[in-house]
Amino acid sequence: MTALRAEGLDPKGRVRRNLAPAELYEETLRLGTGRLAHGGGLVTLTAPHTGRSPNDRFVVHESGSSGLIDWGDINVPIAEQHYELLKAGIIDRLNGTDLYVRDAKAGADPRYGIRVRVISESPWHDLFARNMFLRLAPGEEAGFEPDFIVYHAPSMQADPRRHGTNSGAFIVVNFTERVVLVGGTAYAGEIKKSIFSALNFMLPGRGVLPMHCSANIGAGGDTALFFGLSGTGKTTLSADPDRRLIGDDEHGWSADGVFNFEGGCYAKTIRLSPRGEPDIYRATRMFGTILENVVLDERTREVDYDSAEITENTRASYPIHYIENAVPSGQGGHPENVVFLTADAFGVLPPIARLDTAQAMYHFLSGYTAKVAGTERGVTEPRAAFSACFGAPFLPRPATVYADLLGEKTRVHDAKVWLVNTGWTGGRYGIGSRMKLGYTRAMLAAALEGRLDDAPHTVDPVFGLRVPSRVPGVPDDVLLPRGTWADGSQYDAAAAELAAMFKSNFERFAGGASAAVRAAGPA
Repeated sequence: MTALRAEGLDPKGRVRRNLAPAELYEETLRLGTGRLAHGGGLVTLTAPHTGRSPNDRFVVHESGSSGLIDWGDINVPIAEQHYELLKAGIIDRLNGTDLYVRDAKAGADPRYGIRVRVISESPWHDLFARNMFLRLAPGEEAGFEPDFIVYHAPSMQADPRRHGTNSGAFIVVNFTERVVLVGGTAYAGEIKKSIFSALNFMLPGRGVLPMHCSANIGAGGDTALFFGLSGTGKTTLSADPDRRLIGDDEHGWSADGVFNFEGGCYAKTIRLSPRGEPDIYRATRMFGTILENVVLDERTREVDYDSAEITENTRASYPIHYIENAVPSGQGGHPENVVFLTADAFGVLPPIARLDTAQAMYHFLSGYTAKVAGTERGVTEPRAAFSACFGAPFLPRPATVYADLLGEKTRVHDAKVWLVNTGWTGGRYGIGSRMKLGYTRAMLAAALEGRLDDAPHTVDPVFGLRVPSRVPGVPDDVLLPRGTWADGSQYDAAAAELAAMFKSNFERFAGGASAAVRAAGPA
């Protein structure tokens, strides 16, 4: 209680600190904010917010950090006086209810990790924090002093006229005070992403590259990173039964190697199957797993993973040790391979290509994938989507800060960088077909095992990428995308269309990029 008073709280209700999962299940069921699924998962509903609310995210404009922030559409400033009003309001809301307090850590390397305290009005969100952050070792609770505090009150609605927000929802980060405010939305991902943003702000100043990527380790001890936006296969491809999982979403790359920021996984479950993703499927049926916005059979309480009745963005949150081959330490060596995943709906990028350092920085800054019809309202044709560093919504500093760190680390540690297209082949979306997962797995295996290092290759005439001429287990004609199209001239037109989009998007980085990086884009 003394610690909470120091944080401005004087709660009138019960304060439940670091409860076990079973206790949090009981609290959630008592409040009626969750249901049990067959297999043991806890099903929760976050509607109307079934995903992140990027238009409701703000960074406090204050003297301690404002000169380092890349202000714009992503890092939207909010005045200090509005922040103070919101903070007073959320503390008042929390003071009037039972509280669930979670003390945890973010960052598996103790030299770069931070201590996190989440104070919530919701027991299942407390369980989410327990799943997703690193759990404390015995004895670490005593005298715990947080580096960052998350005040979490989904029931509190902001008043845009009074608080300077865009709606009733708000996610506000104060980097100097080291406070996060989350209100008006029950989507649990806002809790972990706000702390990811905090690490993204703090670590570059210490020479550590924070990354929105998954990571795993091969049998020979080699580490690999997988960057990719939603729908590219980042989680699926990194959960390889032949490799051990370091983590599926957020990592740092320090002078000593790679370390996971998290203690859990937050996997998309739409169309999840035991055959396609057995490890993730098994984890969703374990006690302690939270299943967000999934549809239950009312009689059997089985989950219908194929249903998007509530949202396509159905999620499962579970501790990483629910994956059998997870790395307990959450750490690995310097990556030998870095993989950029893209789902190219234009069907023109090669299924795998080797990038040099300048190309790696160019494609890292571009962060390309494509959205297809049906993924968002109004999308009827393939639409290019660029997200700098494959994680623009979480980057407080200019993207070139992170790209420069990537370029430096790949050079110093001689990491090989690959661009892998998990999207379309034989034509654009609606004409061609999605690249077979078996082919993608075979190409990745060959790359990670070093079997493509000295392979003969062809240089793509538009994108300048080195494409291997032969990959074991993959038909040769699949490797060069133009030959998979029925009409080569239509391929040429689609390639020129996508190349123009790359160039247009990169204009915003041109002033901060070297001549070599600027020249590394498509011809």
